[in-house]
Amino acid sequence: MKPEECDVIKRGYALIDMDAIRFNVSSMLDNVDEGTGMVLVIKTDGYGHGAVPIAKAGETIDRVWGYAVACPEEAFCLRRAGCSKPILILGHAFEYAYEKLISLDVRPATFTEEMLEALSKAASACGRAAKIHVKVDTGMGRIGIRPDDEGLEFVKKALNMPMIEVEGLFTHFARADEADKSHANRQIGLFEAFADRIEAETGTRIPCLHCSNSAGILELRHANMDLVRAGITLYGLWPSDEVSRDAVALRPVMSLISHVSYVKTVEPGTRISYGGTYETDSVRRIATVPIGYGDGYPRSLSGRGEVLIRGRRVPIRGRVCMDQFMIDVTDVPGVRMGDKVTLIGTDGDETITMEDLGDLSGRFNYELACDVGKRIPRAYVSGGELLDVILDGESLTFDGANADLS
Repeated sequence: MKPEECDVIKRGYALIDMDAIRFNVSSMLDNVDEGTGMVLVIKTDGYGHGAVPIAKAGETIDRVWGYAVACPEEAFCLRRAGCSKPILILGHAFEYAYEKLISLDVRPATFTEEMLEALSKAASACGRAAKIHVKVDTGMGRIGIRPDDEGLEFVKKALNMPMIEVEGLFTHFARADEADKSHANRQIGLFEAFADRIEAETGTRIPCLHCSNSAGILELRHANMDLVRAGITLYGLWPSDEVSRDAVALRPVMSLISHVSYVKTVEPGTRISYGGTYETDSVRRIATVPIGYGDGYPRSLSGRGEVLIRGRRVPIRGRVCMDQFMIDVTDVPGVRMGDKVTLIGTDGDETITMEDLGDLSGRFNYELACDVGKRIPRAYVSGGELLDVILDGESLTFDGANADLS
């Protein structure tokens, strides 16, 4: 059974290619020093792709150190699913979650004395040490200690705090996805100097130093350190148009698929969708696609975007609605209800990428992937087989789940 043959996902689904995930990890690791581990950044439900299936794939890859998420709830979800590798929270974790984080061996980013004291207290209550990664602000201006005298005193306090284990020290690039790497290199210099100063003044070498994000993995090999954090590139998408695409080959992981729900012939002068912004100038064949901005498909593609049907590009006509939009299929013979429509992905010789939609819609690829809605099932494939279909965290049951998709 192919995904589009399953009635429960006929309206639309995101096809997630797990082979592409593994290919992207392998390709990036080929560009990373052999002694450097990789953190899979799977916050925001794996950038919309599904955090749990991706983490479960990561469990089987030796050089994947663990996972990075944005908040405690995302970490708890991974632990409930049985993921055992380390989990790092990149953002701020509030105190209510500390005991549970420690009991589940989750590492919070730590950067204030109040956090240190509360984590130490929670760890004592749990009877196990809290592993932390100290966040350093070298130029992002978001969260973290500064790499200065005050920051050093904070690290010294953390190293001597009861029930606290300083496992990591990390920073984040603000502009590594630009062609000019001078700002990123200044950040690397500040971070390395601070790590060296910590070791010189405390006698402690913090085990996990990391600063490199996706753009760093592609172009800043000298920033590999102990770990690198693979975010957008994990999903086969590019950090920006300015990064080189020569060093690492990537494969897009997500395709977005729907099916025609209605086809009609309309006369000249027929207005289409809200506001009547499009009016036919001749007899046209108009098809309806049952996906809309309620599913994360940008309303700003109204009258501008294209989709693929029967291997051909066809234009969107009129405004994208919350749950539907219309396309002009006049020049594609034989279109009928139930035909596959590719919103993102490849059909025949034509491809629409997440980057293409970003350019047209005024959004960017990260945002588009994250915004694919929860009512869109994710259909996971590997080796030509449909592995599972997940909707809002629940596996959908249907016959032929492991059928050949070739």
